[in-house]
Amino acid sequence: QVQLVESGGGLVQAGGSLRLSCAASGRTFSSYAMGWFRQAPGKEREFVATIDWSGGRLFYEDSVKGRFTISRDNAKKTVYLQMNSLKPEDTAVYYCAAATLLSGSPRTYDYWGQGTQVTVSS
Repeated sequence: QVQLVESGGGLVQAGGSLRLSCAASGRTFSSYAMGWFRQAPGKEREFVATIDWSGGRLFYEDSVKGRFTISRDNAKKTVYLQMNSLKPEDTAVYYCAAATLLSGSPRTYDYWGQGTQVTVSS
């Protein structure tokens, strides 16, 4: 069982940066792949980034490549999403999730946080 709590969301101007954190509980955090997803009003939840258990494999959704960076610290049981050069279209609720397999599909993920709001003003 893994419980996830996101933090770090907020309001930022276009071009600014935010760093999201996702703190996990449970002894098996280091065995899970971790992902970040986002959901804007009226839209489906979409993949943002994912990282394998070791941090050695990373994948990003095309629109965030070069702007967002996913990382993890297994000793701290925390996964991060550094978001730079933010755009108004990045506005959404951001969720972290844990899965036993590295995947971009939300259906693969077994555990989810409650989400944190990111709002980018133009």
